[in-house]
Amino acid sequence: MSEIEWPWQYSFPPFFTLQPHAETKEKQLSAWTSLVLNYYQTTKQSTLDTREIHSSPLFNNTAIKRKLSPEVVQLILDNLQKSGNATALDKSKQRWLIHWHTLEEWGNIVYTWAQDNGFINSVCTLFELTQGENTVDQEFYGLDTEVILRSLRTLEPQGKAELIIFDDNQGVKFF
Repeated sequence: MSEIEWPWQYSFPPFFTLQPHAETKEKQLSAWTSLVLNYYQTTKQSTLDTREIHSSPLFNNTAIKRKLSPEVVQLILDNLQKSGNATALDKSKQRWLIHWHTLEEWGNIVYTWAQDNGFINSVCTLFELTQGENTVDQEFYGLDTEVILRSLRTLEPQGKAELIIFDDNQGVKFF
């Protein structure tokens, strides 16, 4: 796992308190959104559980003894959902998938890789895509199975791919 480079705001105590001034608040939420995406990309994580936010260094800076409130975390997640970078996994919005590319972008990245590497009209398992030796140098290598699955679903309506589910294996045929 790579080391996260915290932005200067992360050590600034007011960053952990929602600012009342509208313009400042907008900039603060934007900075938090960028930080969350960078954190999840750097750590190659995809799932966030809001019940566990204070055990994560992302929302809890122990060096300055500051924690982000659950309400502000929810605002950030709502912003990420609007931009297509987060998906609620339950109705109570406690579990989330975080993806630093939108699902459509991920789908296009994988499809471009399939085209460039001769996998059109071929079947690949999701394991091959996320853990295979052909994808070690790809950004989607190590990507959470749920994120890759959802991103591949965005290719189906375009006629670029079809998901294949068989026994315990999941795969995709690229067209």
